[in-house]
Amino acid sequence: MNPVVGLDISKGESQVQAFLDKGKPYQKSFKITHTVEGLNLLVAFLEDVKKESGQKPSVVLEAT
Repeated sequence: MNPVVGLDISKGESQVQAFLDKGKPYQKSFKITHTVEGLNLLVAFLEDVKKESGQKPSVVLEAT
């Protein structure tokens, strides 16, 4: 597997989508706010992806 988490960063919040491998989305995309609570949700999600795939996911940010 080659897990990847993509972040589409906007003002105040970001859209998150994970893939366990090419063409294999993990769960549905969701939004997080740019707060401590939102970042804690992102960290927990990254740990879930790591647990599911057995590898730390790469994190890709949108090009602006």
